Formats: sequence, C-alpha cells, structure tokens
Amino acid sequence: MNLFDAIAHRRSVRSFLDKPVEREKLISIFSAVRLAPSARNAQEWRFILVTDPELREKVAAAGGQPFLRQCPVIIAACAETDKRVMRCGEPAYPIDVAIAIDHLTLAATAMGLGTCWIGSFDPEPVKEALQIPADVPIVELVALGYPADAERPVADKHRLPLSEILWENGWRRPFER
Repeated sequence: MNLFDAIAHRRSVRSFLDKPVEREKLISIFSAVRLAPSARNAQEWRFILVTDPELREKVAAAGGQPFLRQCPVIIAACAETDKRVMRCGEPAYPIDVAIAIDHLTLAATAMGLGTCWIGSFDPEPVKEALQIPADVPIVELVALGYPADAERPVADKHRLPLSEILWENGWRRPFER
C-alpha cells in the first residue's frame, strides 16, 4: 500500500479481532514512528505498549472506552519533555507526539492493522498502572490491532471540501484550481 492509499484507508477502529500483533510489525511501525519530525529534533515522544491483559484492563478502565478491553495493544503516547514553548506560542511536545502518532496510524494501516486515537481518558490511573512518573504527560492513548469489522469504503468518510479548508494568500481567499 502506498502512502496515499494508507491515508485514504486510515480510519478509527473500535472493534478488534482476538489476535495478537506480531512483534515484527510492532518493530516496523515504531521504526517509522521514530522517523517523525519534531521541533529542534528533540524527539520527546515515548511509547508504552500495553499487551499484558491485566494492565490492558486497568488502562481500558481509565479510558472509559469499552472497546479498549478487547484491543490487543493499547499504546500510551507520552512525552519526556522540558515543556519548551515554540516561538509561535504552542508547546512543542503535544504537537511532536501527535505527528509521531500519525506516522504510527499510517504505518499500521499500511500493514493491515487498525488504530484509534483516544483523548478521553483519566491519566492518573494510567500513570499508576504503567508506573509513569508524575512529571511525564500522557498525550494520547492509541488502540492497535486487527480490525474485526469490514472496512467501509473510503468514500463514506465525511470530509469538508477543499474550498472550506484551503485558502491562498489570506484568510478565506479562495484557492483557484
């Protein structure tokens, strides 16, 4: 699958087969993740793969997402950071971790795996279960595994038209094709 196919087929998967993800695939995915760009090349992202059933249950409970209980891998996407703020006024680490997660989701899609970003979770029980230091933020959780449901056609995804998201040379100035 080429990059554009992976982008077109990537979707949020909330139903997974009871099938472990092969270690080789995890290594390939995270080899792609580590190539993600980051501000000042700081590479502040850190990832914890949660594959132990007991720990997955604890993390799933903190996530409040029932489908996490059947997911073979839950990823805690963290940042070991100095909390540097970029000149634009935004902290670097959440953006850098998000870019790395995007690499993760696209690499997983290209390998026939499904993912789902989870931003709605209570970080404290996750930190406790995974022994994450108090000063290390968990930016997102990511569900990873083999999708149980058939893939919906790409055309079924609702997306805004280019005219609503792409402008040229100023705010709401149309981009001419």
